[in-house]
Amino acid sequence: MPTSSAPSPTALITGGEGDLARGIRAELEHAGFTVLSPGRDALDVTSAHSVRACISALTRLDLLINNAGICHDVSVAKMTEHQFDQVLDVNLKGAFLVSQAAVKLMSKQRHGHIVNIGSYSALRGPAGQGNYAAAKAGLIGLTQSTAKEYGLRNIRANCILPGFLETKMTRHLLADAAWRGNLLGQHALGRLNTPHEVARFIAFLHSMENISGQVFQLDSRVRRWA
Repeated sequence: MPTSSAPSPTALITGGEGDLARGIRAELEHAGFTVLSPGRDALDVTSAHSVRACISALTRLDLLINNAGICHDVSVAKMTEHQFDQVLDVNLKGAFLVSQAAVKLMSKQRHGHIVNIGSYSALRGPAGQGNYAAAKAGLIGLTQSTAKEYGLRNIRANCILPGFLETKMTRHLLADAAWRGNLLGQHALGRLNTPHEVARFIAFLHSMENISGQVFQLDSRVRRWA
């Protein structure tokens, strides 16, 4: 008599139109996941209504990747209130709203994993990124609180810092030879990480069932621990 096969695990990637999201989707699909990676038109993470509609349509959710993010780089003195609010709304509040909806479904399942896409800027806030650094630092706090609150329901939360990736959003910066040389000089290996390597790490991390509440830096910039 034939035996029924287990359903494919389901993953949701926010900010699904970017290069990193596409790389993660390809890797997870290769690993056997059913992957949803809506763009902003389909899932606006700053809208509680949009988030609820998206999550309520799911019957299961094994892996949530909070990837949606934006930058408005400008000095603190020149930064508008709108620029500050918008970056925090997408990068931090958006991750909160999606995670809040997701943990309700994951709690019923008694399992789930949330991966928040952070940034090295959270650790060493650069000039001109006060809003972005603040949002990504807050994301680490959100990750750790979520891990503590839902660990006994078998829900994990981790944060990864992908490193500076060469994507369509950053190519204009890397086109400046001097700027690129300075950036590479900060890396012990003298090279940048790639979306493919980040995707591989996420798939591997998801398979490690006893890791939660951690922050993983995925490049070769060496920093002090304290």
